[in-house]
Amino acid sequence: MTRPGRMLALLAFAQFTVAVDYNIVYVALPDIGRAIGFSAQSLQWVVSAYAVAFGGFLLFGGRLVDRVGGRRVFMLGSVIFGLACLAGGFATEPGLLVAARAVQGFGAALLSPATLMLINTRFEEGPARTRALAVWGAAGSGGLAVGALSGGLLTQAWGWEWVLFVLVPPALAAAALAPAVLPPDERHAVTRGGFDVPGAVLATLGSALLVLGLVSGPEAGWVSVRGLGALAAGLLLLAAFALVEGRTKNALVPLRLFADRGLVTAIGVILVFQSALGGAYYLFTTYLQGVLGYEALAAGLAFVPLTVISMGASLRLAGALLARWGPRATLFAGMAVNGTGMVLLAVAMSAGASYWMLLPGVVVWGIGGGVTFPAMFVCAASGVRPSEAGIASAVATTAQQLGGAAGLAVLVAVATAGLGDPPAAQAVLNGLRTAMWIGGTASVLGGLLALALPRPKAAVTPVSG
Repeated sequence: MTRPGRMLALLAFAQFTVAVDYNIVYVALPDIGRAIGFSAQSLQWVVSAYAVAFGGFLLFGGRLVDRVGGRRVFMLGSVIFGLACLAGGFATEPGLLVAARAVQGFGAALLSPATLMLINTRFEEGPARTRALAVWGAAGSGGLAVGALSGGLLTQAWGWEWVLFVLVPPALAAAALAPAVLPPDERHAVTRGGFDVPGAVLATLGSALLVLGLVSGPEAGWVSVRGLGALAAGLLLLAAFALVEGRTKNALVPLRLFADRGLVTAIGVILVFQSALGGAYYLFTTYLQGVLGYEALAAGLAFVPLTVISMGASLRLAGALLARWGPRATLFAGMAVNGTGMVLLAVAMSAGASYWMLLPGVVVWGIGGGVTFPAMFVCAASGVRPSEAGIASAVATTAQQLGGAAGLAVLVAVATAGLGDPPAAQAVLNGLRTAMWIGGTASVLGGLLALALPRPKAAVTPVSG
């Protein structure tokens, strides 16, 4: 295998590991809640603590990548991620697990922009980068499939702790392989001035408080200090951050990035796409186990077709559509198909539904997501300076995390609105269906944002599958 091939394999492996974590934890949530003592409202913090730290530290991580180098930050993020998984598996009460998940999110906030920066700077813009991002996206889809299946297997066989323990070896292995596989870091950026400490503090606190407010709304109340208070504080800090960046020579996030039409459009699409996806995974898991009575293993198996189809669409379909149609039409089509699949799934959801009744919606949902995911990151990376590739990737991934947190909070709030104690079975089903309808409709409408992308001016070289 050539050096670029080995490098892409390691970067895809890292994305695979992070994606395994995303789905493996979702499937284990009911068992985690029963074993450690989470309430129905607080259980989402197993997911949300990770999202708060991930979203809060991404801008810091992205700029650190540009200043220190992708390989160094990749190794550091992998080690932190792996050790946090180890600590989380040993947690015996909710606070310890939530803290471990937050540290895990910090590790991912370093690892994710490092991975994307290395792809965007080591693969030339055009077909080579599109293929690399398609492999990266497919690895993520494959990780979701493995996470869904192994989450059920591990939870049922050895307990929920193993959904975290199993991630320790691959994360540490990625760090150990990095010096031999990834190219040496270029230090040219480090000599051009100091690090924007005020910007880093404002961005981290503002982003973290914004995500905290979004995920706290359903549990603490939208007008509570943790809900509306955190949202307001986060927005104020981010406004202050924008003012500081406009006056800082070595800005954490150069404001000229937001003059890039492709990046801004990609951010909008990512926000909507991830809002629908983050909430829908939670809804589907809750429906399978809470309404249909699936065991953890069966629920994991139910996710496998979705993620395998998404992986195939990323590898085989996304690159071909980007080459033939360009990002504008590809993003629009991917979002529309993604949302349509979610709506079909909502229609099929009933108290006695068989999996075969759900499968058409699952298939369409998977195709749409598989096409959309690499396409939106192609848009986010196009035309960005190599010295700013890390922070551009972090901005795009921050939008992904904010969207996921917002979607989870809003759709959980819709699904649980008006439920009694104990909740009636039909009310639970109605809430889940309504929330899935809303997520699917938002995805279809969000595809219209892709029309803000510039029309392609010339034919693009076809990408072979």
